[in-house]
Amino acid sequence: MRKTTLVAASAAVLALTLTACSGNSGTAQPAAAGSQTQAEGGSGLASPFTDAIQLASASKQGTEKSKSAKFTMEGAAAGQTISATGAMAMDGANTKFSMTSTAAGETTEMRMVDKVMYIKLPADQQKQMGTDKTWAKISADGDDPISQALGSSLSQSAEQSDPSKMLDQISKTGRIISSDQTELNGEKVNHYKVELDVAKAVDQFTGSLPAASRDKLTEMLKGKDVKIPAELWLNKDNLPVQVTMDQGPMMQALGAPAGDAKFTMKYSDWGTTVDVTAPPADQVVDLGELMKKAGR
Repeated sequence: MRKTTLVAASAAVLALTLTACSGNSGTAQPAAAGSQTQAEGGSGLASPFTDAIQLASASKQGTEKSKSAKFTMEGAAAGQTISATGAMAMDGANTKFSMTSTAAGETTEMRMVDKVMYIKLPADQQKQMGTDKTWAKISADGDDPISQALGSSLSQSAEQSDPSKMLDQISKTGRIISSDQTELNGEKVNHYKVELDVAKAVDQFTGSLPAASRDKLTEMLKGKDVKIPAELWLNKDNLPVQVTMDQGPMMQALGAPAGDAKFTMKYSDWGTTVDVTAPPADQVVDLGELMKKAGR
């Protein structure tokens, strides 16, 4: 299997995870009465929140009610430019999504269903790997190097792809730097600039990693003053329509070369029906087993 296929798959899911933010459930409380007032002008857009916990709570209520959305993503990671389009149905650990991503000049189709990641194999890779199966799956509990490296993170990304995870993270580690009301794609929105303080909850930024990697990164971040800038654009229903995040400061704190680690997620069609199913079983091969047979 070409390395670029795994780069495309892992980088796109990493971007999806980072912009939605990994981590455990947050501690946001219901917004206090009177914390957001109706703005004038008939747009239905209330004035921006001034408290990060109230912002997170109100928006999370909207995403949990809508349960599904379409999305696009653009960004860069590990020296690769990444773009993706897809749709997700959000249901905590049972979240599922379909996504077509392009990285390193290669397009990859992926599906996440029941915590299993499926990656579509191009015809030349099927021939190279000696299989007639169209899809390869990555098992979270596989003992091969690829599954051990990617399986756990990819399966956990289903829950983490829920944009409310970023809202959880804001409630624990963030503060609102500024806010204003503007127009985005013809829609009136509240625009927030926020700052996430990694030191306040390191586990929020490393929770999706295998234990050994998580412990190592936690130690590397210990005592470092890392702030991650992010921006959110929320509509009148407090649903995210665009989210940006710059992971560069954390990557540099971990010793990575300076470079882009910025991602932009755009959400649309909240509440739309999303139907994502696993590929037919007779078209699927386990990637770990396939690599073993190929002697890799």
